[in-house]
Amino acid sequence: MTVTGLDHTGIIAAVATGLAQQNANILNVSQTLMDNYFTMILQIEFDETVMPLPRLGEVMNEVGRAEGLEIRIQSEAIFDAMHTL
Repeated sequence: MTVTGLDHTGIIAAVATGLAQQNANILNVSQTLMDNYFTMILQIEFDETVMPLPRLGEVMNEVGRAEGLEIRIQSEAIFDAMHTL
């Protein structure tokens, strides 16, 4: 999952809360700030039989809209396939 947008207080809290409410676990996280632009990459795990990826994306997009952020979720299998020669 990637999160980008203008930096402001509460970004990490909002994203973590949104994920926790959907029983998604954060496995790894990296974040950086360049000038006023915030970027965060998260590796998450969740039960797709309970919360399908497209639905989790919709829920997190609501968090993004509320916080003025762009949140994108991508399947690890697709990510791995794109980066494997």
